[in-house]
Amino acid sequence: MPTAPHPQSTDELYQALQENQRRPYGRTRTVTAEELVDAAERFAEPVPLVRTLLELQEAYTYGSEPRKSPVVFARLLTLFDEQPDVFDERLRHLLFWRFKWVSGALRQLPEMPLAGLRQWLTEMRDRYEKAGLGLQPYYGQAYQLAAHVGEDTALAYELWAGRTRLSDCEACEICERARYHLAAGDDERALRVWEPVLAGKESCQEEPARSVSYALLPLLRTGRTDDARELHLTGYRLARRNPSMSGEVGRHLEFCALTGNEARGLELLAENRILFDEVDSPLDQLDFLTGVEVLLKRVEHLGHGELPAAGHAGRTWTVAGLRAEVRGRADDLAARFDARNGTTTHTDRRRDRLDRAPLLDALELTLRTRGLDDVAQASPAAAPAAARPATDVPGSLPELIVRARTLDEEGHPDARACWARLRTLVAAPDYTHPDDPAVGPLVRLRADLLTEEGNRAGEKDEFTDSAALHEEAAALYDAAGLPGHAALARACALLATAEIPPEGAEGAEAKAAALTAAHASMVRLHEETPGLAPYQEARLLRLRATALGLRLQTSRSEEHAAPVFAEVDRLLAFAGRHEVDGQISGALLLRASTYAISGDLPAAVTEIDALLDRLKAHGPAWHLPRTLGLRGRLQLVLRDAQTAYTNLTEALRLAADWPADAVDTSRLHGDLAEACMHLGRPDEALRHLTRSAELGLRHGSRTDAFCAYGNAAQLSLDLGRVEDCIALLDSLLAEPDVAAGELDDRLVAQLRLTRARALHAGEDLKAATAEFVALAAESAGWDDDPGSHAMIAAETAVLLGESGEFGRAREAADQALAAHAREPRYEQLSNCLRELARLQAKQQGPEGLADARAFLADAGRIADEARAAEYEAHGRSLDTALAYEHGRISAYAGEYEDALAALDKALALLGEPGPENDHAGEWAECVRLAGAVEGIYLERTAPALTRLDAAVSRLTALGHTEEAEPLAALAARLRDEE
Repeated sequence: MPTAPHPQSTDELYQALQENQRRPYGRTRTVTAEELVDAAERFAEPVPLVRTLLELQEAYTYGSEPRKSPVVFARLLTLFDEQPDVFDERLRHLLFWRFKWVSGALRQLPEMPLAGLRQWLTEMRDRYEKAGLGLQPYYGQAYQLAAHVGEDTALAYELWAGRTRLSDCEACEICERARYHLAAGDDERALRVWEPVLAGKESCQEEPARSVSYALLPLLRTGRTDDARELHLTGYRLARRNPSMSGEVGRHLEFCALTGNEARGLELLAENRILFDEVDSPLDQLDFLTGVEVLLKRVEHLGHGELPAAGHAGRTWTVAGLRAEVRGRADDLAARFDARNGTTTHTDRRRDRLDRAPLLDALELTLRTRGLDDVAQASPAAAPAAARPATDVPGSLPELIVRARTLDEEGHPDARACWARLRTLVAAPDYTHPDDPAVGPLVRLRADLLTEEGNRAGEKDEFTDSAALHEEAAALYDAAGLPGHAALARACALLATAEIPPEGAEGAEAKAAALTAAHASMVRLHEETPGLAPYQEARLLRLRATALGLRLQTSRSEEHAAPVFAEVDRLLAFAGRHEVDGQISGALLLRASTYAISGDLPAAVTEIDALLDRLKAHGPAWHLPRTLGLRGRLQLVLRDAQTAYTNLTEALRLAADWPADAVDTSRLHGDLAEACMHLGRPDEALRHLTRSAELGLRHGSRTDAFCAYGNAAQLSLDLGRVEDCIALLDSLLAEPDVAAGELDDRLVAQLRLTRARALHAGEDLKAATAEFVALAAESAGWDDDPGSHAMIAAETAVLLGESGEFGRAREAADQALAAHAREPRYEQLSNCLRELARLQAKQQGPEGLADARAFLADAGRIADEARAAEYEAHGRSLDTALAYEHGRISAYAGEYEDALAALDKALALLGEPGPENDHAGEWAECVRLAGAVEGIYLERTAPALTRLDAAVSRLTALGHTEEAEPLAALAARLRDEE
């Protein structure tokens, strides 16, 4: 099926050719290139056919279809032989350059006889000699064939010397020479040769991605682990999902396997699943499959052969099953190449890779460090992980049931381990319930398990499920003749139902009303249920107080505070009479929280301190971590970050004494991250954020976990750790529930937005722009949040401007302005429009001046609106920034008088700087540009020097020496030119 209408003229053909060249390599680009060749054959002129054939060969070469590349080149060579005058100097250069492409393609095909490869090299040499071209490219290809076969490489390497116009690019030749030393076992020399490529000084279509993939293990072997880690992140991103770089992807998988990052390896394998089917090059397949097998072998060796793995399409795979499949295919490919070459080189190289031992036990590659156990727990096929017991679980079934209930009555965290064991036993087909009066009937045990499950669902904010489970438990308790237990279960159901988030704009009011009704129902339930055991009555009182506490937290109404204190006092009095210690500390914690919510932080701290003293003296000890955590949060609000840090660190230390789900350690790590930021320790904050997210995922709180990871990504970007940020977000966005659209779409959009900004910071303008354009299109439908769309569309417009696509940039800016009209974003829109004006004036000069000034006119209207709304900018004043930009774009366009007038206006708006460094830098830059316009372009040296000298004196007197330096340098330049 055609992908586009056939061009009707050569101009249309060339335009279609340019458009196709902007596409990424792959099937779409290749199919379009094939169609363009068909279209070119309809024209009488031969040049369009030559150009489209060259594009088609490029699509085959970089689309990993080596079988087709030589066929296309044969047509080109025939055209050259028949009509050499059609080939101008550029086309002739491309033709002779591509002899090397054909050599590479033929090496990749084991069905091509070795004699045929050598015959092609002879053809290449003869053609080069006849054309009067240097033979260095021929010797380069002869060396690569020798290295491929594994014979006479030293001699071939020596003959490959010097450079000509048709030599491979510097980066590619560096890679081949480094690999020669690598094959000889000289890691240090190979890395020295690679240095210009690895440092980013030399690059091309394939580099540095190719060199990076080969350099990873030598870097590890020479102890340069930080360099290996950084290059893995950069290089993998350049290679992923690219069929022509499947071998590079395979080496990144191998790197993961040999550094204790097997879980990341499986994640990257899943991301590159298409490579199993889209790589047509047998040599690339062999390289990729061997890297895959290194990974799978390591995972299976670690006892995880039954984990799911991403493999060939059409079926599901386990690690063990995929490894067997991959091994068979790769062994066959290696044997075919060796049979063609008459050596054992490829089998030997493959064996060497598979026999490598891990180079490091663990190398932290990304901010999201996961092990195979984490993957196993996340696997749908995996059995649920048992809770970690703090004490031994009784082996006797009756003892286990009694122990679980006793611990549950105390609120002891070890009860979870007992319930988990009981849930497994009861679910077994051969379960037999003990006939023991102390245990009671099976219906009661099933109700107990439902209650515990309902509690866990509530902790995960799954309130609908929680309510249903508690209602089911209440019915079973009724059937068992246990009205007290049934009343507690119904009270839990009432609270869970009230916590279900209401829909609509009046959500808070509706939730407060639901909590009020729930409390009233609990009071009636309490009054109508006689014979409650003390622990049951205390628990009911606690639920009543909790409902009112949640109401206060929702409404923030002062009148809702007193009822909470009254219920807490009632609970304290009852729990104190009956010595229910767990409920006493719970009540005191609730009272402290109520003071905090009411804004009385000193009283909250006093209550917390008294509670801590009580807990240390009387227990229960498992309440200490949570109490210290609350104290830490209060100190953060009171801006005592150091005390908060101390409290939170101690809370984490004590939490380690209890089962993993007994304390919300994810929250503790998140609060510690905030404390670290206040203390100026961003790297430590980053560690706590990622730990918070990991724990959230393990406990099933995916939304909170993704928020924490999103904060970690933003912080890593702020710290300049761009590749860390991108790698983390790539990992998150590849999660199944994200790909399936099951996670909150706004949260996912925020993650993608941060990733797009990171790509921009990493100078991948093309990828960043594509992501921003997609986000702008999606956010256009956010009718409830036009402000966010305005911000995204504005950033999109700037990136399009940086790419020189000012027509599309104008469209995106207009979208931003329309959304801004609904929900103003004064500063973001002003910044966007001024930057677009600057970019267009700088890139297009006088031709772009009218459009640039149109952007500034829009920015002027934004400034007027902001002034009328009494909006205060967080950064530069919108008016002064606008005046400065008028000056700058006029200077770009060569209208220097207008530029100077605008800059003088900006200086007048700014006013003279003072001793505080509030706007000294902005003022100095304005003076500098005005001095340059006046002294250099208008050639008014004397007034320019007067301006600059006065500014330098003022800034120096105020202590702004750094701001004065550029002005002094410009003044010195003007004096030198007089």
